Amino acid sequence: MDGMVDGLEALVPAAGQADMDALRTVDAGELAAYVAHPSHPWWRRRACAAALAGRVPDAHVAELSARVRDTGDTPEVRTALLEVLSERAELLPWLCHEDRLRETGYGMSPAILQARGRLGDLSAARELATLAFAPVRRAAGEAGLDALAARYGDEAIRAELGTERPEDRAAHLRIRHRAGEDVSDGMADPDPGVAFEAQEYLTDPERLRAHLHRAPTTDAKLWAAFALYRLTEDVDEPRAVYESLGRPRVEVPGLDEEIRRAIVHRYAPWHCERSTDPRWRLEALCTAPPPPVDHRAQLHRAVRALTAAGLEPGRPVSADEYHQQGEGTYDLIDCGDDTVLISTLGRFATSGSGGAAAPAARDALMSAGFRWIDTSLAAIPVTGLCVYYFGSRKPLPVDTLLFHWQD
Repeated sequence: MDGMVDGLEALVPAAGQADMDALRTVDAGELAAYVAHPSHPWWRRRACAAALAGRVPDAHVAELSARVRDTGDTPEVRTALLEVLSERAELLPWLCHEDRLRETGYGMSPAILQARGRLGDLSAARELATLAFAPVRRAAGEAGLDALAARYGDEAIRAELGTERPEDRAAHLRIRHRAGEDVSDGMADPDPGVAFEAQEYLTDPERLRAHLHRAPTTDAKLWAAFALYRLTEDVDEPRAVYESLGRPRVEVPGLDEEIRRAIVHRYAPWHCERSTDPRWRLEALCTAPPPPVDHRAQLHRAVRALTAAGLEPGRPVSADEYHQQGEGTYDLIDCGDDTVLISTLGRFATSGSGGAAAPAARDALMSAGFRWIDTSLAAIPVTGLCVYYFGSRKPLPVDTLLFHWQD
């Protein structure tokens, strides 16, 4: 046993450093025996479990299944084992038990759903469609649906899903696309996420151009124009469509043009979520961006203004340096009783905490040409523009977009 362990440790010397090719040549019984002991490091067990794909020894199925069922074991190991045991029909009652709805381990819920699909549980189709439409773990949902379709046929899956929910309609589109059908009509779907998915399937610029003339809605035309740009990287045709439609856009009460331009050209068309309104994407493609920001000069100007106001500002620190990770669109300047935030998207500044120094900092920076983002401006929701923010993929307010940080 010690020799086996030493050999496996050499092949997986640290987390994320597994020699998978070599592991796949190790005796399957040795790998299974190692995985079955939770005393070994989880990251090494996970790699060994993955190396069992297609060759799980019958003699070890029971003990490996027990590890899957053990909610106290590491989720990363359990999900890896579910992947290699996904054709074991004896697991299906456990997978379908109502207790699985309460599984909270990382990645367990998608892995359980995918395994149900692979084992032919048609009742999982709707949950799998929801997973396949989600921003993350889509592959697990798609794999589960594909397994069901292989067993029961596409029409059975479509009948099981219906068309009421956006995720069901997205699954229909994927089935149709896989069958070679034209899914251009999906760009007229009222849900932006479904329409986005439809345009992703389109690969022929000529067919897109033809579709532009018969697209039934403004949104469908905008999606077709966006897809055309995605394929050709030529903005002239999308711009012509945008102009012919009267430059449609999402109106946001209280949002002035300076802030709007800074935001739209930062996040659209590519740095926003699938559910973003197509008007934002075309606006970003077809309108002039704001003037480039000399951010270093802007910070020097801010520090001079704050110093002149007697606030003793510290050295500007970028959001990612301050948080020691991630990426942000602002710098922080410590002013003792308050922290000032200076956006990288334009001449925008605000208070980091609303401390006692905030009024003096506001006056000093406004005198130096900055725009102070007060509470009323900060709170304006930028509707229809969905940007990822710590798990949320919904529209954000002005202050979060101008002063954005994500780890």
